[in-house]
Amino acid sequence: MNRFTGFVKKEFLHIIRDKRTMLILFGIPIVQILLFGYVLTNEIKDANIAILDHSKDETTARITNKLLSSGYFRLQSTIESEQEIEDLLRSGKARLVIIFESNFKKSMIRDGTARMQIIADASDPNTANMLVSYANAIVADFSRGLMVGQALPIKVDQQVRMLYNEELKGVFMFVPGTMALILMLLSAMMTSISIAREKEQGTMEILLVSPLRPVQIVLGKVTPYIGMAFINALVIIALGVLVFGMPVRGSLILLMAESFLFICMALSLGIFISTMANSQQVAMFISVFALLLPTMLLSGFIFPVENMHWILQGISHIIPAKYYIIIVKNIMIKGAGFLFVWKETLVLVGMMALLLLASVKKFKTRLE
Repeated sequence: MNRFTGFVKKEFLHIIRDKRTMLILFGIPIVQILLFGYVLTNEIKDANIAILDHSKDETTARITNKLLSSGYFRLQSTIESEQEIEDLLRSGKARLVIIFESNFKKSMIRDGTARMQIIADASDPNTANMLVSYANAIVADFSRGLMVGQALPIKVDQQVRMLYNEELKGVFMFVPGTMALILMLLSAMMTSISIAREKEQGTMEILLVSPLRPVQIVLGKVTPYIGMAFINALVIIALGVLVFGMPVRGSLILLMAESFLFICMALSLGIFISTMANSQQVAMFISVFALLLPTMLLSGFIFPVENMHWILQGISHIIPAKYYIIIVKNIMIKGAGFLFVWKETLVLVGMMALLLLASVKKFKTRLE
């Protein structure tokens, strides 16, 4: 029994002294529970909306204040014409547009009914449904408050229009996110093991003393995988369109160009990971753990970024998949052109350049 106790004590001490084992046992569960605790929520707060008030009377002002004071909505802009609605929703600056009819208060007093319209960006159907439900409930509560002490019933007739996805198909949300997830994981994993394999097989030193420059070695590792990953992108888009009925309302050439850019960025990330890992197993672990959860949880794939804690919202800005999902939704669902996605494109280009430069610097450090 003493031998067994001594053996258990030795194993216990061995685990405590191993930092990587302690990280896996305690660090990963803590990170996961914090991530899921802050991300998994059904509430949406501070969603950007726009108001088109044709009446501009006391009643519409009170409804607007009630919507904004609820905590669910934040006024992005007050617009003057319906021509501005398309640009606001397509650019993603607003999730919802509230339109009050002319003579809103007069119609309510004269007819007992006033009309308003709610136009939602349904490219993310779950979020659109939730925001419309919030708005409906708030306006209905306002109507009930007006009826107190009134002889005649008073009603606000709310007309709802779901833009870009009138049938609220869930596939409109899942296909862009799945595209980003698959391309990110496959591209990064394929390249993350490439340089790690050279280290394990002992051929890294041969590469380092070869006439090839570090930038040539890095690009040489990336190039073969670009074609294979691009074929994957074509297959994914074809399946989305032919099997799931996903539309391509924008330019197919632009969509493929953006997919090619995202693939190059993901491959660059994989190369950067492989320059830091000493084995294929470590490279694979880093690729899966560092990319899978953030891509699923912090990119807006499943849960809106606006729902998250402000710290996680800040972290989401460095998640490449977030920008690719925005690009794909804008091109495929909203039919937007390059002018609506140039910012996200520039971010992906910048990320790719930084990752390639960091990878080349790692090689130069080894050469020195």
